[in-house]
Amino acid sequence: MTFDTPNGTRGARQPGRTRLEQWGNHRMVESIRRKGAKRGDKLVIVTIGKKTGVERMTPVRWFPGEGGTRLIVASASGAPRNPSWYYNLAAHPDRVRIEFAGQRIEVTPEQLHGAERDRAWRQIAAQASGFAKYERITDRQIPVIRLTPRAR
Repeated sequence: MTFDTPNGTRGARQPGRTRLEQWGNHRMVESIRRKGAKRGDKLVIVTIGKKTGVERMTPVRWFPGEGGTRLIVASASGAPRNPSWYYNLAAHPDRVRIEFAGQRIEVTPEQLHGAERDRAWRQIAAQASGFAKYERITDRQIPVIRLTPRAR
């Protein structure tokens, strides 16, 4: 399980930096956790901060994977740096869960590589063309993460 995608040197502005953006994310997190997303394509990924050890909640879009898994994309809207939650996954992969519509599911994250990543990326870009745009504006390869529910 390797989380090894380096940051790039060019791309869009990193999202979620202003107070207004953070407030909007907080509202979205609470809504997804309680009711789910309107289209059902968003979930809240709950990680443990790499540096702080504090629980962090981030709304992300997900895509269906094989065998009941979910795929998420560490796009950061095409920013040159990977999002913070990507590093939190790498630091504490055994303490990750997803939440939506009142459900809490413990998951194991795995970054996809090679042909498996390419297949998943094509599926994601076909469903959400915005992700293909993000890949064009940054020089890093955008990580695709598979979330597999853990057995209880």
